[in-house]
Amino acid sequence: MDLIIIIALTYLMGSIPFGYLLTKIFLKKDIRDIGSGNIGATNALRTGNKYVGYSTLILDILKAIIPLLYIKFILPDFLYVSSLCIFLGHVFPVWLKFKGGKGVATFVGILFCINYILGFVFIICWFSIFLIFKYSSLASIIASFSIPIFQFFFINNDGYYFFIILFILIFYTHRKNIKRLINNEESKTKIY
Repeated sequence: MDLIIIIALTYLMGSIPFGYLLTKIFLKKDIRDIGSGNIGATNALRTGNKYVGYSTLILDILKAIIPLLYIKFILPDFLYVSSLCIFLGHVFPVWLKFKGGKGVATFVGILFCINYILGFVFIICWFSIFLIFKYSSLASIIASFSIPIFQFFFINNDGYYFFIILFILIFYTHRKNIKRLINNEESKTKIY
């Protein structure tokens, strides 16, 4: 019974669509009609309002960190299943007909809760790729892929299977970006 409650609560927390809510409240717009139509932080930046974009980023990270810190210290056996549910909630929110964000910011929150070293590895990798190529999508895909590799070679436990699953999900959510990258049609991202 505990597992069902934890799955439901963590999915619902992950499914809070902060990008959608913030653009509705502060800009009186539907983020799904802007840019890529995605509700995540990168598309929130495309609204032209940096505060909405960065607030979306921070809140999408925190919606993973807050419940996972509780679970990590109180119910550690449920850490990985809760992490997956939060991620799936963000990507497939029930409130928006299961069309959510790409999961990268929420993934960052998950990484910092499971092992903060992985969070820093992701951020360093993301910024390195982004500074070279200026594509947020490419940086997200490569940084996500770096996590199971780093986990396998440097942390050496079975957790890398979990991160392979999350990488596959992130790869899937970026499938249109990948097609645009291959066709040299992807737009570069300004983060400042």
